[in-house]
This record gives sequence, C-alpha cells and structure tokens, in this order.
Amino acid sequence: MARIAPLPATAAAVAVASSFPSLRSSPSRLSTLPISALRSLSCSHFNLSRRLALLQLGSAIPQSHLLGTRTYSGVIRAEGKVIEATAGENVAQASTGLSQEAALEWSKKDNRRLLHVVYRVGDLDRTIKFYTECLGMKLLRKRDIPEEKYTNAFLGYGPEDSHFVVELTYNYGVDKYDIGTAFGHFGIAVEDVYKTVDLIKAKGGKVTREPGPVKGGKTVIAFVEDPDGYKFELIERDPTPEPLCQVMLRVGDLQQSIDFYEKAFGMELLRKRDNPEYKYTIAMMGYGPEDKNAVLELTYNYGVKEYDKGNAYAQIAIGTDDVYKTAEAIKLYGGTITREPGPLPGINTKITACLDPDGWKSVFVDNIDFRKELE
Repeated sequence: MARIAPLPATAAAVAVASSFPSLRSSPSRLSTLPISALRSLSCSHFNLSRRLALLQLGSAIPQSHLLGTRTYSGVIRAEGKVIEATAGENVAQASTGLSQEAALEWSKKDNRRLLHVVYRVGDLDRTIKFYTECLGMKLLRKRDIPEEKYTNAFLGYGPEDSHFVVELTYNYGVDKYDIGTAFGHFGIAVEDVYKTVDLIKAKGGKVTREPGPVKGGKTVIAFVEDPDGYKFELIERDPTPEPLCQVMLRVGDLQQSIDFYEKAFGMELLRKRDNPEYKYTIAMMGYGPEDKNAVLELTYNYGVKEYDKGNAYAQIAIGTDDVYKTAEAIKLYGGTITREPGPLPGINTKITACLDPDGWKSVFVDNIDFRKELE
C-alpha cells in the first residue's frame, strides 16, 4: 500500500469506480456489486484475489477530494491510496470477550514495533533525491502503478523487517498537499548535527532552525524542511540502530492520549516534559528506549484542543501478534475501529485499522503475515 502491511498487490477501487460511475464518490458500495462484475475488472498484471483483498481496505478517494480534507473521519490505507470512512461506517464489531484487565495485559505483552509511516508528496523523484542525498536514507524499493495512477517509494536506514521506514505516495497530477497544523515533524538521530546541516545547505536544503542546544537542555538539535514542507528534527546522538527515531503529533488532551496509548496500544510512557515558559508539554511514547527504537512524540500546546490535520500525513503501521485482541483492546479503551480485524482475501494478511481519540490513524498488521509479505 503505500502499505498498511507490505502487500505485494495493488488496490483496485479506482478501477472499479471507473467502470461503475455510481461508485466514484462511495467506494464502500463495492459490496453491492455482483462478483461477476468484479471479476471483469481484473487485468493481466494483478490477479483478482489480490485486488479484492485491497478493496477490503478501501483503496482511493478521488484526487479532487484530497485537497481540503479537514475532518476526523477514518482513513484506511491501501496500496498508495486512501478511502475515508465517516463516523460509524465500517466500524468493527470485534469481540474476543476480553475484559479491560485482560486487554491491558495483552497490550503490554504483545510483540509490537512501529513498522512504517505513510504520507503523500507532490514530486516523488525530488523527495527521494532529498532524502537520499541530504538525510542519508536508502531507497529500499519503488513501485509504479499506472492503472491506479500512483507511485510508492519506501526509504529508510535499513531493511523493512527490522527498521522503521517512511512510505511516500505520489498520486498522479497532485503536486501539493496541505500538511495542516496537527502534524509536527519526524526525528532523525545523527552523530554530528552541524556537519549534517552543512551538507543539507550545500545541497540546497532549507534549514529552519540552526544547530544548537535545545532550549532548556544540552542536546544539540536542528530543524530542516523537505521539498514538500515536512519538518525533520535532527537530534545529535551516538550511533543508534534506529536513526529514523520520532514522529511528532499534536494532541488536544495529553493525559487522555497517554492513557490511550499505554492501555490500547501497549506503549510505555518513556518520559514527559513540561515547558511552561513556552506553554507546551511533550510525552514520549514507544515500545522501547528512545535510543534504540522509533517513538511517538505527543505534544500538547496549552489551551489548544483541536488542529487542522490537512490531507498530507496519513498514518503509522504497527506490528502485532494478534489483530483480533488488539482491536478489542482499542475499542475497550476508547479507540474507533475503522477496519474489522481479519485476513485480507487472496493474501491472508491480517490487519485492523483504528483512530485514536484525536483522530490519528494507525493500522496494526500481523507480525507473521508481515514477514511473509516481505519475502
């Protein structure tokens, strides 16, 4: 997809919608079509079962709908595309009979890690060039899907089966997105911030905060901006196995978010810091120490309860040993399930998709299925 899991197939909703005009504004009505009609849409490059599998996720919204999207409606990610699910639509009724106590125990013992973060860019080659030449990432793979009018690129500092990576999506003809005010930045650990900034400047990159100690601390940081306006915080650290180390998101109620991510997602509160002078508080949440794992940085700005999410940032994917129990735990602790847990027809990758209390999207992917899909 730009993927929820590393699916080798592509989404088919756009192809279906093109053949059935009534579906263009509502791909969720695909379930009303006779299977004979769906079979007629298969092409020589993609077998039907895999295309239908991705229909279960929802694959695309019209490009005209991409700009100006500012809602908390759910978005389920497929191969490079998204489909919105309004409140109450396709909400899972997962039920494993878990109590809150059992759900919490499960969330804490589950084998989880952040897999990848998905977002949209306006010029894929330009972005790849910046990430590889300025940020030192490697292009892990790239896939063009002309039938669906999008291209994916996966970049990072190591293989997808062991590293947190970025998944970029370029939708044909869309050269600009609204990042909004809710998304903050990505964090990258580097050994020498000053040298990294000099390199980025030499390559024509935009530096928005010069290198220097963080306010109120000693850690040397800098901020740079990629060609689409996504911000990256460069953090000076010793060598780490996970250089792509942070995703910062803004939330309207920090304690509510901490409770949710601890109980529903099984994350740890690694640290919390209040900055009254600058009127904000941060909480670092993750599945292991910051120096060895990618983490979520949740930021609360005093008095700000809601933000504009724009239409650029999509979601984070997380590995799990059991999507069914995971979905039940998320429901029990206030999350909204937007994709019922279960296997995708044709490829059998088990997933579930959800929204947190602020409307941030996440997809949980079965760990064993994830590894099989990467083979």
